[in-house]
Amino acid sequence: MDTQYTQQDQSRLFILSCIALTVTAMTFAIRAGILGDLGAQYGLSGTELGIISSMAFLGFPIATMVGGILYNMFGPRMLLWIAFIGHALGLVLTIYSNGFWGLIISTFLIGFANGMVEAACNPLIAETHEDNKTTMLNKFHVWFPGGIVIGALVSTGMTEMSYGWELQIAVMLIPTAIYGYMLMKSNFPKLNPLITSSKENIKNMLSPLYIFLIFCMTLTATTELATGQWINEILGASGAHPMLTLALVTGIMAVGRYFAGPIVHSINPVGVLVASAVLSTLGLYLMSQLQGTPVYFAAVVFALGVTYFWPTMLGCVGEYTPKTGAIGMSMIGGAGMFAVSIWTPIIGGWMDEAKAQALTQNLTENEMALASGQAVLSSLVILPAILIVAFVGLYFYLYKRGQKTNIASEAN
Repeated sequence: MDTQYTQQDQSRLFILSCIALTVTAMTFAIRAGILGDLGAQYGLSGTELGIISSMAFLGFPIATMVGGILYNMFGPRMLLWIAFIGHALGLVLTIYSNGFWGLIISTFLIGFANGMVEAACNPLIAETHEDNKTTMLNKFHVWFPGGIVIGALVSTGMTEMSYGWELQIAVMLIPTAIYGYMLMKSNFPKLNPLITSSKENIKNMLSPLYIFLIFCMTLTATTELATGQWINEILGASGAHPMLTLALVTGIMAVGRYFAGPIVHSINPVGVLVASAVLSTLGLYLMSQLQGTPVYFAAVVFALGVTYFWPTMLGCVGEYTPKTGAIGMSMIGGAGMFAVSIWTPIIGGWMDEAKAQALTQNLTENEMALASGQAVLSSLVILPAILIVAFVGLYFYLYKRGQKTNIASEAN
């Protein structure tokens, strides 16, 4: 690492990364909040709005999958510049778009920029905090739920004050400009050539442990992200307030990730994942059974379960397969998001079947939404249930390996 790279530089880069991730999260929240306005202004159908929204999920994994190689070639500074340009250009193009194709291009650019933030910041934080990877990755990922809360509050507040969607998009240019300015002024470390060798990264990605982690990531990401829309439907049908629910769930995630350090050090990353899988399974099961106010309790249990999934999976890659480097960390994030894009239409099909079945029971619209949503969640319980078995097996595998080799020294 560069001898001129100081503790102050390390802190500055971490803050820069957190602001960039906040922009990423705000784009999800605010664009979701203005989707109806876009449809009304440009006369877009639900299918067209769905295609536009999917561009963010397409751009993200493409960026993370190529980002690891670019990280090794040019370093994190270049990736963050690409992210900054993508965010700035995508936001401005959204404001000045003239319909479907303009929104398609701008949404893809924003999604690509979001993926570049992950591709740059995850390995950068892992390498600049070698003795505290999982804890610092959890603290970094505080700003995804945190940014969603900020974006949701901004969107709701500006909508109530009758500000147009263009101004809501423009607000995101402020934190974008801040991290762009910090990027100009920041000093980056010289990276470890053993970790930033693309050939070595790809070679080590063929290890059974890394492939197993990829498999687990597809299930953790789907459990966390693909279930969200159905959970909201159930809560809404139960009379829960959407903003209260959002604040509750994302607040739990933000606080939990910020104070992840003592938990990770007490029961290690895989132990955290076992507990997360148990709570996620229990939370989904309860939401598939409960109605009314108790659903809030089920949502809290589920939120506690998914809080640590994404950052701790990245931490496991950094801890247990460190030689996969930036490519390994980028690929596992991309695999998670790609899995969500595959599972979403499958879950949508389950929802259609459940609604068709509910229609035969002469239920009210509210009762039908609740019944069909709970039917889908009862099917989704299997995903975190599989993870319980997988993570328990991983725990004992690493424990057994630790009797022969030092897991801690291998992780560093």
